[in-house]
Amino acid sequence: MALDPGILAAAAADVPKKGLQAIALGVGAGLGTIGPGIGVGFIFGKVIESVTRQPEMRDEITSIQWLGFALTEAVFFYGLVAGLLSYVLK
Repeated sequence: MALDPGILAAAAADVPKKGLQAIALGVGAGLGTIGPGIGVGFIFGKVIESVTRQPEMRDEITSIQWLGFALTEAVFFYGLVAGLLSYVLK
C-alpha cells in the first residue's frame, strides 16, 4: 500500500509550531547536559587521584573541587536559561 504524498503533506502541516519548538528545546537541553556531565565526572575523578597521591592536601583539593563543580554546573544553567528564553521569546 503506497502512501499518497498529499496525505503526508497534510499531516506535516498539522504539526503545531509550538510542539516542534518544545521538542527542539528538549533535545537542546538534553545535548547541553552532556558537556557538564563529562566535566563533573572529570573533576571528581581527578580529585580522587589527587587525594590518593597527596592525602595531606585533601581540604584544599576539596575546596577547589567544589569551585570547579559550581562553575561546570553554571554552564548547564546558562544553556538552560538561554534555551528557555529562546522558547518563550520565539
